[in-house]
Amino acid sequence: MTQIHDEVLAANAGYAESFGDKGKLSSPPGRHFAILTCMDARLDPAKYAGLAEGDAHVIRNAGGRASDDAIRSLVISYKLLGTKEWFVIHHTDCGMETFTNEIMGDLLASSLETASVGEDGWHDTGEGPGSMEGKKIDCLTIGNQENSVLTDVKRIRNHPLVPGFIPIYGYIYDCKTGKLVEVPEATVVGKASE
Repeated sequence: MTQIHDEVLAANAGYAESFGDKGKLSSPPGRHFAILTCMDARLDPAKYAGLAEGDAHVIRNAGGRASDDAIRSLVISYKLLGTKEWFVIHHTDCGMETFTNEIMGDLLASSLETASVGEDGWHDTGEGPGSMEGKKIDCLTIGNQENSVLTDVKRIRNHPLVPGFIPIYGYIYDCKTGKLVEVPEATVVGKASE
């Protein structure tokens, strides 16, 4: 076992000791909304959106993108668990802005070890074997935050399993200030139709 493993289990033991009535929380989120956001460790949706346990669904992936799996989760969140509003929240200084599908495919083809980044871009520092499977993955990289939020809100809004009466809001979390900055065009596109 590693030090991190031991720290996680120790933290969990302390958490479980004071768990109290949280075991009585219901599965549907109490505030009836969901957030799709990035997995970046600097983002804490509970803090930036004022959430307590049981309040909302938080769906996280690299970039906070509206992937097939993210949309699947949002549809389940609505259809089975009653969410009524959705937020798409990307963020400034996102790692998904630092590479392309081609770069990632090349890095994975070279080796499966962790790459490094320098002033001149990403470099594979490991030794093979790698895998050509990486060239088949659409990483949903980001060229422009506002456009990616708009693209994701449009994709969700136009999905045949998403009801028109669910409003979808588009925001960018500013990593320097902690503020949520609206992407107005995305929020217009995501406006509820009924």
